Amino acid sequence: MPVVFVHDALETSIVWEPLREVLSRESLALALPGFGAELPIGFDASKDSYASWLEVELTAIAGPIDLVGHGLGAVLGLRLVTARQTPIRSWAVDLANVFHPDYIWHRTARIWQTPGAGEEALARISADDPDGARRGAARLQQLGFPAETARRMTAAHNRTMSHCILSLYRSAKPNVRADWWIENAAGTIPPGLVLHAAADPFGNEPMSADVASELGATEARLDDLGHCWMVEDPVCVGHILERFWAAL
Repeated sequence: MPVVFVHDALETSIVWEPLREVLSRESLALALPGFGAELPIGFDASKDSYASWLEVELTAIAGPIDLVGHGLGAVLGLRLVTARQTPIRSWAVDLANVFHPDYIWHRTARIWQTPGAGEEALARISADDPDGARRGAARLQQLGFPAETARRMTAAHNRTMSHCILSLYRSAKPNVRADWWIENAAGTIPPGLVLHAAADPFGNEPMSADVASELGATEARLDDLGHCWMVEDPVCVGHILERFWAAL
């Protein structure tokens, strides 16, 4: 029974390495198309295309699966567990606030959603420019990622990744709840865990708690951890996840 990890935007699958090392279970970290991975021919990088891609990937894995999603990966994971038939035994996500009815995209996302401004912002942190690679790594370090992890992920940020980020976020206006939320889904989905990283600037604990309640999920607060909780304290997070899985 594998654990499958799905990463966020501006990141690659290497973000999960520290957490995977402390788990005693078999695990797999998927690389989203265009994020350090090849972009399939004809793939339009919309939110629906990414959800369909993830559905195919999970269906191809010998399940049942314990899915863990972070940021963008959390959004895609919640879409699948509420609306698709996939071999998921359980799910754990952060940033569930993105699915709250009152959610407004954060400032960076709104810039990406703006034609011209989004292209300019991502070009400034792309590895296609040596100065951009430096700025991109510095941005990830400001979020708490170690310097080497930030450097490795920024090295994968090319024009393809920028294109995918822009297409994805522009397909998610005004928010993902508008056309992705399934009302009264709690009784039909697998058990879930919503993680509240207390220092994540993109989180909103009350909103995330509301979504957890709607979905009948349990909650765990990651005190003093931020957006990169999986590398900040992988041992702590590993224990939380393993207790959740053991109780299923």
